[in-house]
Amino acid sequence: MTESEAVVVKNAGSHFMLSELPQWNPFPAVLRGKVRLNHSKATNPVAVGDHVRYRRDGDDCVITEVLDRSNYIIRKSTNLSRQSHVIAANMDQAVICVSLFFPEIKLPFLDRVLVTCEVYKIPALIVLNKVDIYREDAPEAVENFVQIYEGAGYKVIQTSCKTGEGIDELREACKDKINLFSGESGVGKSSLIKAIDPTLDPKIGQISYAHLQGKHTTSLYEMYPISSGGFVVDSPGLRGFGLVDLQPEEIALYFPEMLEASRDCRFTPCTHTHEPGCAVKAALDEGRISPERYNSYLGMLEQDTKFRK
Repeated sequence: MTESEAVVVKNAGSHFMLSELPQWNPFPAVLRGKVRLNHSKATNPVAVGDHVRYRRDGDDCVITEVLDRSNYIIRKSTNLSRQSHVIAANMDQAVICVSLFFPEIKLPFLDRVLVTCEVYKIPALIVLNKVDIYREDAPEAVENFVQIYEGAGYKVIQTSCKTGEGIDELREACKDKINLFSGESGVGKSSLIKAIDPTLDPKIGQISYAHLQGKHTTSLYEMYPISSGGFVVDSPGLRGFGLVDLQPEEIALYFPEMLEASRDCRFTPCTHTHEPGCAVKAALDEGRISPERYNSYLGMLEQDTKFRK
């Protein structure tokens, strides 16, 4: 029976939508048999962005094989279980959306996402949304955030869906790429996607002011074509992000600014916590590494120990 190849553009559990990219012609498909059980230890062996083989079986299209991935982004449950979940595969770029307040940013969460992108070789772009509010009420906080992450080597685009600031720059940064939009609930991912292409209609939610957190308005992983070229993947808002398959001594390798400084450490390996002659701690003291990023690193070391108990 003849098989063809396509890309997963929507994941709804055991049912999927495929399209033979770069053409946009989505059609439904199902996953049957051993593919689901044997391909991966993750809770979802097939993810949006996966390249798959499929065949027609009567009126159904059946996924028969998941092809090798060029990259993927994966998270572990934060309840100390060993379950992991592949968020998306074969991405050209991860667009990590954050807000300073409403919901309040959690830098350790952002840093975990960035470390995971480094591990799986996915270029990361940080989008600081709602700057029309922050620049008026907390300009120092905006400046400090940009300084921390541009100092670590990441590009930060400041955006406002209300005023349109930064939207053209974001649209250009996403052009002709497959982009995963991710971040905590309520930061405005779906609003940003609609802003870069008003013809799209991802779900847009309201902030829950009782808890100052966003409601989960996106329950599925779904890819959309954007009119300027390329694709975006909208993902559910995340409230936790555990690291997967990292040894404690490896974590610092995925902080670009720490990796650069660590080449001058007296000892190898160095945990950058107590060793004499540690170049990372010297860079921290000299202001070349931010205390916020260093504290995130220490938190990952501690949490990694918990996961391994």
